[in-house]
Amino acid sequence: MRTRPLKVALLGCGVVGSEVARIMTTHADDLAARIGAPVELAGVAVRRPDRVREGIDPGLVTTDATALVKRGDIDVVVEVIGGIEPARSLITTAFEHGASVVSANKALLAQDGAALHAAAEEHDKDLYYEAAVAGAIPLIRPLRESLAGDKVNRVLGIVNGTTNFILDKMDSTGAGYQEALDEATALGYAEADPTADVEGFDAAAKAAILAGIAFHSRVRLDDVYREGMTEVTAADFASAKNMGCTIKLLAICERAQDGESVTARVHPAMIPLSHPLASVRGAYNAVFVESDASGQLMFYGPGAGGSPTASAVLGDLVAVCRNRLSGATGPGESAYAALPVSGMGDVVTRYHISLDVADKPGVLAQVATVFAEHGVSIDTVRQQGRPEGDGEASLVVVTHRASDASLSGTVEALRKLDTVRGVASIMRVEGE
Repeated sequence: MRTRPLKVALLGCGVVGSEVARIMTTHADDLAARIGAPVELAGVAVRRPDRVREGIDPGLVTTDATALVKRGDIDVVVEVIGGIEPARSLITTAFEHGASVVSANKALLAQDGAALHAAAEEHDKDLYYEAAVAGAIPLIRPLRESLAGDKVNRVLGIVNGTTNFILDKMDSTGAGYQEALDEATALGYAEADPTADVEGFDAAAKAAILAGIAFHSRVRLDDVYREGMTEVTAADFASAKNMGCTIKLLAICERAQDGESVTARVHPAMIPLSHPLASVRGAYNAVFVESDASGQLMFYGPGAGGSPTASAVLGDLVAVCRNRLSGATGPGESAYAALPVSGMGDVVTRYHISLDVADKPGVLAQVATVFAEHGVSIDTVRQQGRPEGDGEASLVVVTHRASDASLSGTVEALRKLDTVRGVASIMRVEGE
């Protein structure tokens, strides 16, 4: 074993960063044995240096992150501060001064992953980011290495624990959205401002990363269709149960049937209870991968939190340190396929549409005619009058597979019917 330690700079010492530092200290001997050399925490960049950080030598703490990554003796920079800047500048500076980088920064990678990979390649350094998607679940490396000889056709997953907790509570207890969100906040699963989670921004960034790796094409955050889950209601769950389904916020990345383009999207969807993702409960994550040779694979585990995310960071740290010792680098960006990203209008799936209609003869025929005129085939229809006898009824239509564009045209035409009082909800049906 080499006795000279590999030096690590840690950018950020919050929930994840403090766990990374703790594991590096408590598991130092094991890490050294696995790497072939000791690893030494050489500096910790923070915004608030006066805060007490248990187990971390105060002499290592600095507010000058730029000076830390420019030192020249740093072998690996671990970036867990998040956001776009200063993280982007610090990572590129690290490459320029001889360090490889391990990052958990999904937002930055989804927005500027191509530029970061180019900078790593220019300076012959590693860029690893297992922790950016699905916490402790090994997912990036299997896609980029284990399945490198296969053709991935679809990645379908629950990649945000907060939203899964909320939807699971709504499903299992009948709670409304706000009630379930309040419980998630009280338990620490949701931030004080949950927008990034419940509006799908977090999941969209992860979808961009997964699609880029799975399809060997550049997919940016702006390419991902995003729809939040704040409009999901208890009535939607009741309808889902009538269909033998539940509702999940899904990240879906898939090749077009002709193989000439890809799509990436995040939105709530009904999935059959028989699908493996339907049984993912609480704040857990799971990703379902479909490929030509290996068939269907499922990756499951805790998708967030200090310890799970730190576990993924340390796994990358071990890999990068091994590469440093051998004088090699791991796999970089693979974007040779350069497949274009299609818009949501081209996506084909099933739909569940709930309408408020006049409770009188002929309504169903009018609605069915509109669907037929727009080339959307109906699978099932359920109409139910209301007990209050207000002259209105609920009409639920489930379609066969149709494009988003054709469904949009159908709904626009339905709204113009005098007998249709309103469109209560529209939800996609996935996972079949």
